[in-house]
Amino acid sequence: MKESKKTSWKPIEGQIMTRWVSKIDPEKPLPKYPRPQLKRKEWLNLNGLWDYAIRPKEQNYIDGFEGKILVPYPIESALSGVKRKLGSKQKLWYHRTFIVPDSWNQKKILLHFGAVDWETTIWINESLVGVHKGGFTTFYFEISKYLKKGEDNELVVSVWDSTDKGHQEHGKQSLKPNIIFYTAVSGIWQTVWLEPVLDTYFESLTMIPNIDNETLNLKVNIIGSQKNDLIHTIILEKEGQIITDHETPEKEILFKIQSPKLWSPDSPYLYDIIVEIKRNNVILDKVKSYFGMRKIALGRNMKDFKVIELNNKPLLQYGTLDQGYWPDGLYTAPTDDALKYDIEITKELGFNLIRKHVKIEPARWYYHCDKIGILVWQDMPNGEHWNILKHIKMKLISEKRFKGKRKDYAKKNYYDMLKTMINLLYNSPSVIVWIPFNEGWGQFDTEKIVDTARNLDSSRLINNASGWFDKGVGDIRDIHKYPDPKMPNKLNGRAAVVGEFGGLGLKVEGHMWKSKGKFVYRNLQDQHKLLNIYEKMISKLILLIENGLCAAIYTQITDVEYEINGLLTYDREIIKMDKNKLRELNLTLFRE
Repeated sequence: MKESKKTSWKPIEGQIMTRWVSKIDPEKPLPKYPRPQLKRKEWLNLNGLWDYAIRPKEQNYIDGFEGKILVPYPIESALSGVKRKLGSKQKLWYHRTFIVPDSWNQKKILLHFGAVDWETTIWINESLVGVHKGGFTTFYFEISKYLKKGEDNELVVSVWDSTDKGHQEHGKQSLKPNIIFYTAVSGIWQTVWLEPVLDTYFESLTMIPNIDNETLNLKVNIIGSQKNDLIHTIILEKEGQIITDHETPEKEILFKIQSPKLWSPDSPYLYDIIVEIKRNNVILDKVKSYFGMRKIALGRNMKDFKVIELNNKPLLQYGTLDQGYWPDGLYTAPTDDALKYDIEITKELGFNLIRKHVKIEPARWYYHCDKIGILVWQDMPNGEHWNILKHIKMKLISEKRFKGKRKDYAKKNYYDMLKTMINLLYNSPSVIVWIPFNEGWGQFDTEKIVDTARNLDSSRLINNASGWFDKGVGDIRDIHKYPDPKMPNKLNGRAAVVGEFGGLGLKVEGHMWKSKGKFVYRNLQDQHKLLNIYEKMISKLILLIENGLCAAIYTQITDVEYEINGLLTYDREIIKMDKNKLRELNLTLFRE
């Protein structure tokens, strides 16, 4: 197969960039282990420069390449070094070679993809390995039988993505971005890596903390286990003290955690855990992970309002809407430090919550939330066809009249991804709320989906619909009100939440996405006026909180493309209000 002769890489200019671009090593972009919740010692990162080509959708083979693309940045992004639009009638092809280390020759080799959007087909040495559908969640294939020992192995990946012309979940991506919808993301956008395992290995761990009983329930999912295999577990405090050292043939183990240190935004304490599979005193697999002891539930306060409790105490939650977009990498942050920065600055500004909006982030984003200590309300990415006119017309439909429809295969896609999302993020203590739908985008079978989510995870709260078409189920009644917040009605025994408000806009020349139009909910001319209006909104929130409001989410942490309603500019260079005054205002909400 003919490889590209172009080997150099540089970002494509034309839009603003973030400061982290200079830190990217094209030989080793995003080099850190991508899955902190199931970490093995040996692995091989396949990020870097790959060959690429765009061909018609119906072409099922590739005979040459057009240049180099930097994986894992999506092809539409500046950081890919390509910055080309992928149409719904096209396929994106990738190619690279790799050599498996000699020390892995007697082991199974797992090929992992953090996320590829949307339909992915994989070949190793011209043999079809498999197909995966879904643009937001990790998947892997066991590829040992396709490999050559000690030689170059050829990896070819094809991707088809119809974005908002299809029925699959795509979030705010659009082939025709405008106003509140953004540049599409196609192809590989998270880390690709290899790791070796024996015939018997952990596929997943599930950790269920119970602070009332001071226990941790550990469930292990093992591939290739045998009757006499033993599970050896060590739980560690930060000081290095072994809390539990247990050996059992059981795949579900209950540990007593005496006087547990509880996880919260004020004290994000994490326990380390090491789990091994043993057979005849031989360790077959060993993984490292972590967990937090915390509880999220509904309760009542002294005024008989429903409240959201963390660790059996009421906790007001105030956060930002976070789209997870970057001007240079789109869905993919330039570096791990960049990924972490948005979380750090959110907390520094006095917020304790992030609503992750219609996107699922890489595993390391949730790891940083767990470590830094910030609560996460996790949206399910939306699907179906959307344009702004349909969006506005839908808002006029009453909640009772709204039904929502999807084709059967689109429903299956949704349920498959909902299950995968919940399973992938289950162990993250920062994630406390699931949001199946936002503003009616692709909403259907709401009551059934809430039940499904509850059956998959009864330990978290469920917000049945953030904004618009509430069906009276779940734990939270959530309304969107721009620009000023408002108290929701029809609570039906649920917590009262303003899931979106604000949207105050301020142009900062030299730090905006180049586009014809700009969108805000209220446009302001300078920082002083912006701070003044924001302060009035905080005063209104205080009154709402006194009358039972449990949580509020401000739109939004950064500008995104056409939207200039961020607290920060899109390039993360400018905080639009005085940082100390903004933090002080936010913290007044938490004072009793």
